[in-house]
Amino acid sequence: MANVANTQQVAFLRGINVGRAKRVAMADLRKLLGDLGFAEVRTVLNSGNVVFDAGQVAPAEAAVRIEEALVLKLGVAARVTVLSAAQFAELIAQNTLAPAADAARLLALVLNNPADVQRLVPLLQQSWQPEALALGQWAAYAWCPDGVLASKVLAALGAMLGDGVTSRNWATMHKLKLLLDGPEGAANA
Repeated sequence: MANVANTQQVAFLRGINVGRAKRVAMADLRKLLGDLGFAEVRTVLNSGNVVFDAGQVAPAEAAVRIEEALVLKLGVAARVTVLSAAQFAELIAQNTLAPAADAARLLALVLNNPADVQRLVPLLQQSWQPEALALGQWAAYAWCPDGVLASKVLAALGAMLGDGVTSRNWATMHKLKLLLDGPEGAANA
């Protein structure tokens, strides 16, 4: 039997439960993933963050299965990005903006296709002050001190990537990390 830590994955559903569109109850989402054969399904907040044991299913395959089931079973079309626990740990470790930022105004923009990070490299040459931008292998990181709605960095990233990226604030990413760390971490979330 595989080590659970090696088979855990994190799914990010893009654009669900924002306003009145694409409403998905987290209980329904957990059941959906359970019906797909995933185990230990746990959600964080109400915005489509799921930690689960995928067994031997690769993250890309898990994403396809979840996207298809969302449409077929719940009638909701949403882009799904899935990272392995190891990839998620790298995403956390690669954020060079984290130590100096308020977790509510620091966003990780998780890339659906990690190769897209190369498209973003030219943005590093621009001055975004007082905002900041950093890149990792699995995500772009945006510091938005004046809020996300006024952010020029987020506007540029959105224009370049469209639905190929989904964002979460650093507080949410920390909650997911604690959940992946196991019962001790979840108790502290």
